[in-house]
Amino acid sequence: MSADVSIRQQGGLGRITLTRPSALHALNTPMCAAILEAVTGWADDPSIQLIWIDHQEGTRGFCAGGDIRMLATSGAGDASEARDFFRTEYRMNAALEAFPKPILALIDGVTMGGGVGLSVHGSHRVATERTVFAMPETGIGLFPDVGGGWFLPRLGGETGTWLALTGARLKGADVAAARVATHYMPSELIPALAKQLEAADFSAGAAELLNEILARFTHAVPAGSFEAHRATIDRCFAFARAEYILAALDADAGDWARTEAATLRAKSPETVKVALRQLREGRAAETFEDNMRMEFRIGWRKVQSVDFLEGVRAVIIDKDNAPVWTPARLEDVTEADVDRYFAPLGADELTFAP
Repeated sequence: MSADVSIRQQGGLGRITLTRPSALHALNTPMCAAILEAVTGWADDPSIQLIWIDHQEGTRGFCAGGDIRMLATSGAGDASEARDFFRTEYRMNAALEAFPKPILALIDGVTMGGGVGLSVHGSHRVATERTVFAMPETGIGLFPDVGGGWFLPRLGGETGTWLALTGARLKGADVAAARVATHYMPSELIPALAKQLEAADFSAGAAELLNEILARFTHAVPAGSFEAHRATIDRCFAFARAEYILAALDADAGDWARTEAATLRAKSPETVKVALRQLREGRAAETFEDNMRMEFRIGWRKVQSVDFLEGVRAVIIDKDNAPVWTPARLEDVTEADVDRYFAPLGADELTFAP
């Protein structure tokens, strides 16, 4: 167990509450291990009809990601601690994705990186006006992991590619409009929703009753604010080469495309190329576990990459927000540079056995 997450059974509910407010509930290895153990045990437990994931009441953020400082410190050495974290976290992601019963995640607040992996693979995800979603990893030389290669390409059009490469943020109802969340409701209704969930008997049909309860509180989702740019997103981000994406944005006459091109140029060129291939291969993956094996191969190597260590220095440690990427331009990142992140790991491949 971990002091940073509360795991308990409440009637037919399996409750998982993040309790690490000092770090915006960012995940660490003990938290992931505790959640993995619980989810694995609850899968075949007939007394558990539903998992409910939230964060400590009265604290900010749902989950801001993973322990980036630890990953960088470990990556600067032998990376064993970072790889242990990825191995545990990715097995947790897979256990959530495969869970045979409903999972409700209340993503009320900042939901980034690891927090996305904790929530997006479940059946029901409720956003509020306080929700801020992003996969900002290309800005620190990491990559949009925790199953990003699986769920991002399966959003509408090329929305996931845009979100992954630029690190764009979605807020409030836009999170549901993009299908990252399945429902949207005002945060002021959460206490009333919680009371109904706690009082409900889910034994007769958890999914049906959960849908009925959510229908009492959730609001219709308006068209996303990003829809005004959907045609540009789908046209410009459809290419298999990052250089072509950037050229398409440059060729577009609109201010929005110009801004996105500038954003893309500020990201780690190597990581942009790695992330784009990750999404294309993830879209073609036959199973979620295949995707997570691919992401583990990337993560195994990425934590020791020059760009990740430089990105953490610039954004998190020194906070000068002026990373010096190596190479500095997309066109200088070779196919061989990208290929090495996807090479098999042999005996070190990710497995999903208990």
